[in-house]
Amino acid sequence: MKQFFSSIRGRLLLSHLAAVLVGVLAVVFTTEPLTHRFFNAHVLDMGMQSDMMIESTQLMMGELQVSLVDSFRSAIVVALGISAITAIGVSIYAARRLADPIEQISRVARNLARGEYHERVIVQGENELSTLARDVNTLAASLESTEQRRIELINEVAHELRTPLTTIEGYMEGLLDGVFEPTDEVFGATAREAARLKRLASDLSELSRIEESAVDLRPETIDLASIAADAAEQLRPLFIEKDIALSVDVTNRLLVVGDGDRLTQVFVNILGNAITYTQPGGAVTVTSNQRGSVATVTVVDNGKGLAAEDLERIFDRFQRVDPDLPGGTGIGLTVARSLIRRHGGEIIARSDGPGSGSRFAVTLPMAT
Repeated sequence: MKQFFSSIRGRLLLSHLAAVLVGVLAVVFTTEPLTHRFFNAHVLDMGMQSDMMIESTQLMMGELQVSLVDSFRSAIVVALGISAITAIGVSIYAARRLADPIEQISRVARNLARGEYHERVIVQGENELSTLARDVNTLAASLESTEQRRIELINEVAHELRTPLTTIEGYMEGLLDGVFEPTDEVFGATAREAARLKRLASDLSELSRIEESAVDLRPETIDLASIAADAAEQLRPLFIEKDIALSVDVTNRLLVVGDGDRLTQVFVNILGNAITYTQPGGAVTVTSNQRGSVATVTVVDNGKGLAAEDLERIFDRFQRVDPDLPGGTGIGLTVARSLIRRHGGEIIARSDGPGSGSRFAVTLPMAT
């Protein structure tokens, strides 16, 4: 019983009954005295018209007064009963409309805490509880998406680790069994796979820190065009080695607020991607321009190009358009976009289709 009256249903019932009781008491304590006064004055006024009627009038007053009070009290009892029944009915209805959604939201919240992220609250109406239900559903969807990404990341990492580990294991077993001679080529291949594992671990750590906003940015006013040009010059030997023409046309200054080292990392990743997917004899161009309060640096290549469905997919973890091509771990563009978004900008990929090259536009707000 104590638990019931401490619940919303019990409290609503008590509040309605209390309101009824206060109303009835107010009627009793105000109406009954006023009725006595009004009745006595009215009857006395009628009885004063004749001295002979005084005695009979007084007798009649007593009888009528008793009858009136009895009738009044009977009416109060009936009204109290009707009001109490109505209050109970209304409180039960109101409690059900209020308590049931709260209990449903509470149940879904407990299920979410247990990891059942598919749970949703049924949204009804447009009141405050409906708003709360929609917020809980939004939270559930976010948790479900996060859990799905976590599972996908574990599967992707396991897949990426499996290949180099299998290769290293094969070389080691071959050396132990005498199948392979301990040559520089065998050791070199093993070292490359080990370096790939190290690079993968480093990229994953970097991506995790960026997505969790654990990377400290050191913002300052810098020239975005100059940052892009310096990154291109750092990678020029790789362009020369693969026989890819590199053109840098960033004469105009684009002052932005950002971390120079992190923005350099962004352009190194984008240009590294261009090197991977541009054939020997191809060309990569870096240009810059300003449109209003937005600075843009564009990296254009005439390499393999992108299908329409790959324009966003390439920014996902471990997504590579051509997995057979030698290159990074498939995280470079993911890291680049995450860093740019931390700066309040965006990276947009465009292509006219496979074989027509790609265009990556890096945009950041201009410094004020």
